[in-house]
Amino acid sequence: MHQIDRRSVLVRFSATAAGLFLFGLGSAASARSETFEVSLSEAEWRKRLDPAAFNVLRQQGTERAFTSPLNNEHRSGTFLCRGCDLPLFSSRTKFDSGTGWPSFWRPLPNAIRTDSDTMLGYVRTEVHCRRCGGHLGHVFNDGPPPTGLRYCMNGVAMRFIPGKSA
Repeated sequence: MHQIDRRSVLVRFSATAAGLFLFGLGSAASARSETFEVSLSEAEWRKRLDPAAFNVLRQQGTERAFTSPLNNEHRSGTFLCRGCDLPLFSSRTKFDSGTGWPSFWRPLPNAIRTDSDTMLGYVRTEVHCRRCGGHLGHVFNDGPPPTGLRYCMNGVAMRFIPGKSA
C-alpha cells in the first residue's frame, strides 16, 4: 500500500504552483512585448498615472469590485483609456453585469486587442488598449445580446467623457 506523507504532498504542490506561476508570467508579459504607438518608460508611466491606474494598466492589477465610480456612470458619453486617451467604449454598450466592474458588450472599432492570460492557472482572455498596451480587464462569454460578450473593465484604467457617445 502506498502511503502519502506530508513532505511529498508539499513538494508536489510547490512544483505545480511554480509551474502555473511561470506559465502565467509568460502569457502575462506577451502584451508588453508588442510594439505600441504610445510607448513610455516605467518612470514616464508612473509620472503620468496615479498609483491605482499604474497598477492596473502597467502591472495587470485589478481594482476591488464595486469601488470604481465608472461602475455607476449612466450618462451618455465615451470611455477612454486613462493611459493614452484612446476611445474604448461607448456608453450605449455599457450594462450592469452585477459583477462590480464597468461592463460593456462591445468595444469601439480598432480600440482593443486581446491576449491569452493564464496568471490564475486557467485561460482567460485579457483585454488591453491597442494604442498603449495598457491592461483594461478581461472579456467573458456571459454577456447580453447582441454579442453575448461581457467586457469586464477596471474603472481606474479608463476615464469618462460625457456627451454624445461614440
